[in-house]
Amino acid sequence: MTMQARELIGIGAAVMAALILPTAVVAQSAEAKATVDRAKAAGIVGEQADGFLGFVTGAADPAIRSAVAEINAGRAQVYREAAQRTGVTAEAAGAAAYVQVVQSRLKPGEYFKPNGGGWQRK
Repeated sequence: MTMQARELIGIGAAVMAALILPTAVVAQSAEAKATVDRAKAAGIVGEQADGFLGFVTGAADPAIRSAVAEINAGRAQVYREAAQRTGVTAEAAGAAAYVQVVQSRLKPGEYFKPNGGGWQRK
């Protein structure tokens, strides 16, 4: 296994551990999660390769935009903490989270945006 692969696994493990913590720790309310889950199912919101949520379409109401902002703020905090523990950038931690955690949680019909690509439906 290459050094880069070991680092990616270590970063992914740190991010996974942080994401398993209680929702209050990652600044994500149940209401925001439910709103985003509905928006994902409707094809409005998707997962991006940087580890953050993004808008598949520009037509999102203020409640969805607020929920996405809340969850992305929580994820940013998790990525900063993981980066500090692993000695990488927050951006690398977010990308590792996408590879190690987010991709495996995508449901059929949900959208994702790989690095350098456009939105794709699972």
